[in-house]
Amino acid sequence: MDGLPDDLVLLILSKLSSTANAPSDLINVLLTCRRLNGLASHPIVLSRLSAKGTAVKARSWTESAERFLQRCADAGSLEACYTLGMIQFYCLENRAHGASLMAKAAMGTHLGALFSIAVIQFNGSGGSKNHMNIRAGALLCTRAASYGHIDALRELGHCLQDGYGLRQNVALGRRLLIEANARELAADLFLSSNRKLGLSACSLLSDYGYNVPTPVAHPANRFMVEWFAARRGANRGHVLQGEGRKGLRMCSNSCCGRPETRRHEFRRCSVCGAVNYCSRACQAMDWKLAHKLECFPMDRWEGEGDAAAGDQVPWLPLPDYEMGEAVN
Repeated sequence: MDGLPDDLVLLILSKLSSTANAPSDLINVLLTCRRLNGLASHPIVLSRLSAKGTAVKARSWTESAERFLQRCADAGSLEACYTLGMIQFYCLENRAHGASLMAKAAMGTHLGALFSIAVIQFNGSGGSKNHMNIRAGALLCTRAASYGHIDALRELGHCLQDGYGLRQNVALGRRLLIEANARELAADLFLSSNRKLGLSACSLLSDYGYNVPTPVAHPANRFMVEWFAARRGANRGHVLQGEGRKGLRMCSNSCCGRPETRRHEFRRCSVCGAVNYCSRACQAMDWKLAHKLECFPMDRWEGEGDAAAGDQVPWLPLPDYEMGEAVN
């Protein structure tokens, strides 16, 4: 190692950072020796940290883990900016710092950050109902969708169909929903061709006779799911407990992990009223993954089981997404 020039070692470490499967892949290098510690701490290396490299476990969250992610974010890692921003905003309730980190990632065209800020704008997260900016959320979805982000495409399609934040255009909205399904299918075909495994899990594409596995959540979402698991009841979408969060609910999409930042922030299924969602994208995904088998109108529990929600997803033409404040 002593004979290798620094430029070559930096190139190797940058490759390691960009393909890291866990934070330990890079941290172990930092602990090896003084020279590798200095080179692995170089901004070029830290700026290329992969999404899996930011996958800190909620139970292992410490000040050291926070400093590591902040160091990577300061070096320019978009993944670290997004992950730490989500943790700061939703888990640690440091709204300003979390929003600034996500904004930094969004300006670097991190699609997950663009969509997350859109969700924040739609819901007015971190503020009052008056802070909702539907137009800004729709425009952010438009930008993320232009790069092919599937959730943003789906959200934008629903916005256009409803005239929610944008001028209503039902035909274009339906086309975007079809494009989102097509991109989901194409992405899975690519992955399955490499894995060469059978497909069995349910997804949004089951309507087209094609089942794809449940999508893998981003490390930031997995962190939030773990973080709030001990702070809520056993049921999906149940109320959070603890000081300052009592009465707040989780998004019922099991892969999301976003909590409400104020009471009745999320909208709920207008048919059963039992689940809450931070976005239409989460509602549509959870419908196929779980809620389709559970949803039933509350006022029709007796004698009309066969006439319940059927195969229509609640919201757009499915049961409407109603604001929690409108329904108690």
